[in-house]
Amino acid sequence: MIIGLTGGIASGKSTVVEMIKEAGYKVIDADQLVHDMQAQGGRLYRALLDWLGEEILLPNGELNRPKLGQLIFSNEEMRKRSAEIQGTIIREELAAQKDYLAKKEDIFFVDIPLLIENGYQDWFDQIWLVAVSPEVQCQRLIKRNHLSVEEAKMRIDSQMSLAEKMPYASLVLDNNGSLDDLKEKVKSAINDLTSSS
Repeated sequence: MIIGLTGGIASGKSTVVEMIKEAGYKVIDADQLVHDMQAQGGRLYRALLDWLGEEILLPNGELNRPKLGQLIFSNEEMRKRSAEIQGTIIREELAAQKDYLAKKEDIFFVDIPLLIENGYQDWFDQIWLVAVSPEVQCQRLIKRNHLSVEEAKMRIDSQMSLAEKMPYASLVLDNNGSLDDLKEKVKSAINDLTSSS
């Protein structure tokens, strides 16, 4: 069984991933995969360099992530183009990792922040969504990334809302409460998995 895990920015998805790993399950992390491929010489690094040129690099040759973020988030056209360029490469790499793990694990997870936006639904037997209210999401994002209210809202608005993602989810993990609440929910969801498989 392959479970897709998703949520919005600052919804607490990383915390859920840690809990799943602690329970002994493998998790493919799409963000980490992207990060690795954006490292110097990686597939995405080369693709971004071909597209945007050397102005996106730091003096040491690594990607200037804040500058890249500003460029890509600055307008819809750039965001679309970035999604096209990076999306294809990411999908290929994720598919390879998923197929590899499927040979070894009965149950595993794939953590994809933009799972629904990028149309990965049919990859999974179940989709778990980590959800919070827009207010909580905004507060956490401001605190975590030291953003202004406007910047935080812009980032949240650039994503599909959690409410729109709900219909795709087999399970919604509500993370408006405490960490202990969330732990209980994840634990019970994992128990359900093992008893049904």
